[in-house]
Amino acid sequence: EQFGTLESLFPGRIDLGLGRAPGTDQLTAHALRRDRRSDGHDFPEQLAELRAYFDPSLASGRMPVRAIPGEGLNIPIWLLGSSGFSAQLAGQLGLPFAFASHFSPKYTLPALEIYRRHFKPSKVLEKPYAMVGLNIVAADTDEKASLLATTLQQQFLNLIRNHEAPLQPPVENFDELITDYEKEALKQQLGSSIIGSAKTVKEKLQTFLDETQADEIMVNAQIYDHEARLRSLEIVADITK
Repeated sequence: EQFGTLESLFPGRIDLGLGRAPGTDQLTAHALRRDRRSDGHDFPEQLAELRAYFDPSLASGRMPVRAIPGEGLNIPIWLLGSSGFSAQLAGQLGLPFAFASHFSPKYTLPALEIYRRHFKPSKVLEKPYAMVGLNIVAADTDEKASLLATTLQQQFLNLIRNHEAPLQPPVENFDELITDYEKEALKQQLGSSIIGSAKTVKEKLQTFLDETQADEIMVNAQIYDHEARLRSLEIVADITK
């Protein structure tokens, strides 16, 4: 009903993204789920139930509960994932799929391959349609972009160290603040990130698109200074016109 309300207010502008995991730390995940026994294995059943609220024809039987507003509205449902589970499910159901390459780059290509291999045409899609989340930090020079990107690196470093902290300003000496193990861990999580000037970003983004064949890119820009973040997004927008 919440998404039905949004779609009623802003027709054609609302997508509903669903992931098996809550996308946070374990303590917060437990607080969100309430049931500590839940591990996400019932996600396909929950997805089927939710889709039936929008389209009762998908229900296996009579729907005793109706969602209004919501019922009868065409709200695109995306499956979100950082592994192969949602990729396979999205393919089997013929739904669009979004992959979290911005923190799980190692599994990007395997997940997209699983999605496309298992894809079955549906009344939603005739062929696979994939979006990929990607960290992009752009600036007027490669050096400035590298400096701005230390905010993103610090954010993930704090996750690795289990240290809660708000977004941190850039630092000049980031490499001196981390161990070799942490460097490797950051590489594993941020390996697909694109950082640099407009020229550098354009070249690396084209390579990324060639490799993934993604239909859409969702740009994640964890930049401390608001004006610098806007400038980064402007650069990306200009080179993708």
